[in-house]
Amino acid sequence: MKIKTKRLEAIRTLISNNELGSQNEILDALRQQGFELTQATLSRDMKQLKIAKAASMNGKYVYVLPNETMYRRVHVPISDLDLAHTPGFLSINFSGNMAVIHTRPGYASSVAYNIDQAGIDEILGTIAGDDTIVIVLREGIDKDEVVSQLRKASTGALL
Repeated sequence: MKIKTKRLEAIRTLISNNELGSQNEILDALRQQGFELTQATLSRDMKQLKIAKAASMNGKYVYVLPNETMYRRVHVPISDLDLAHTPGFLSINFSGNMAVIHTRPGYASSVAYNIDQAGIDEILGTIAGDDTIVIVLREGIDKDEVVSQLRKASTGALL
């Protein structure tokens, strides 16, 4: 995974799990995770991710991801070690030759990218939103086989 992709994922995670009100707070948190970047780079990344400021429940203005006001923030942030082993996957459900994967907010795009890059024959393609992925499957494919292939291809990183 490219450094920028990892950095964007880290920014999404930080914004989703913490009430950060300044770019300096985000820079400090990123540096603690080993990312070295300038404020200008962070500003460009935040613009790309469409991050905005919104009032939190306690009245403090904090950074949020697009449509994050629709999600509840976690009350106890997940440790970085736990996040490293949980790439955002929440569930998968099937209907006909389609599957819908739900992820934590901001994770769908990177999970869909990993699925596409895995080259699984049973999967024709993916469409990702912020926290939902639609997977189009070949006709007549066994759902358990798709889940098995996703697990094998990712060695646990997808599902």
